[in-house]
Amino acid sequence: MKKNQNQLTSHLFKALSLLLVYLFAPQLRAQEATNSYSYSLEEAVQHALQYNYSVINSGRDVQASVKKKWETIASGLPQISASGNYQNNFAIQQSVIPAELFGGNPGEFTAVAFSTKHSATASATLEQLIFDGSYIVGVKAAKTYLDFYETSKKKTDIEIKEQVINAYGNVLLTQENIAILEKNKATLEKNKFEINENFKSGFSEEEDVEQISITLATVNSSLNNAKRLEKITINMLKLVLGIDLEDKLNVTDKLEDLTMANLDVAFTGSDFNVQSNIDYKLSANNQEQKRLLLQQEKSKALPTLSTSLAFGYNGYNDKFKFTNKDQMWLDYSYLSVNLSVPIFSSFARSARTQQAKIALEQAQTQLTETEQNLKLQYQQAESEYEYSVEEYTTSKNNMRLAERIENKQQIKFREGLSSSFELSEAQRQLYSAQQSYLQAMLNVINTKATLQKLTAQ
Repeated sequence: MKKNQNQLTSHLFKALSLLLVYLFAPQLRAQEATNSYSYSLEEAVQHALQYNYSVINSGRDVQASVKKKWETIASGLPQISASGNYQNNFAIQQSVIPAELFGGNPGEFTAVAFSTKHSATASATLEQLIFDGSYIVGVKAAKTYLDFYETSKKKTDIEIKEQVINAYGNVLLTQENIAILEKNKATLEKNKFEINENFKSGFSEEEDVEQISITLATVNSSLNNAKRLEKITINMLKLVLGIDLEDKLNVTDKLEDLTMANLDVAFTGSDFNVQSNIDYKLSANNQEQKRLLLQQEKSKALPTLSTSLAFGYNGYNDKFKFTNKDQMWLDYSYLSVNLSVPIFSSFARSARTQQAKIALEQAQTQLTETEQNLKLQYQQAESEYEYSVEEYTTSKNNMRLAERIENKQQIKFREGLSSSFELSEAQRQLYSAQQSYLQAMLNVINTKATLQKLTAQ
């Protein structure tokens, strides 16, 4: 009996173990599949420059343009092709000839077949372009095409870096905001408890309790919203970094440390070299493409010269014997030189050339416009950065002043020298100053990133 009970217990234990494995195995696999990252801002930028989705695809664009360049070059190199053909003539086509050629009666015709039932052909051809103005221009255009995508890749990297800085800063802002709101909440809860106790003892009015309850409810609502925003901002950062949204991400830098690292007003004093700007380079590349397009249209008025070399074998038989050694194969070969000289196109070629010339003039105008826009953008970015630095100093001083005012009101309220309304006003002023200070720190980081984006090469 005892042995049976032990066996039953053993079976139940095994069944329970299998059930636990079945229930928790998916969670364990999910935990194993989840990655964890902990990055400073610089580390986050380096990660994004390797794994961001746009960065990856822009790198593929460069790879594709390299292949496109070689495709263009290869079109002017020797081209070798081979072909083969087998034909089974079920009903051989016949022609009629005068019968008298074969001893027949004059005026009569005889049907004659000039082919065999089976025929096979094999040939190989070598073609080589000797001169083509369009090819020469095309090779130059392929280089410009590659330069365009390489520059576009750099532009993508610069833009992603700015996006990482903005997203990283938003995460820090949300986390700092949560910390401040939790501190404010703790202070308000303590004040509410003290006021409520004073109200019970008859030393405070009910309005004082209600007033601080309103303030506490507002802070609670802001805190809950900030916690929801933290998850969203972290997921936005993950998206920019190319990290799966289910993975864990921790930011290690502090908002104030990054702000201090970006406080460099001397940075705005340097001259702006607009020609080193990525957008200017792309616009200049567009102008070069239009110039080459004009050259290509002009080159179509030049003659083209090419040559080809071919050799092959033909075989004929009324029976399929092409695999036999005694099959007769008739060889042939030739060398040809082909010259094509355009003479008159009813002014179509001239119209295309004029269109290309107009496109070039448009590209030149766009380049001038881009240059002027970039200069204006730099002036605006420089002004906004300098203002953000000034605003940071002002908001920091205002927050410290608001803290002193709120602290004094706390003391006065406890001593009965001020009302709950005055204390609430001081607290709201402090909370507003705290939010302004946080936003001012973020503005310093973001405006500096915008300025660096314009000067990046």
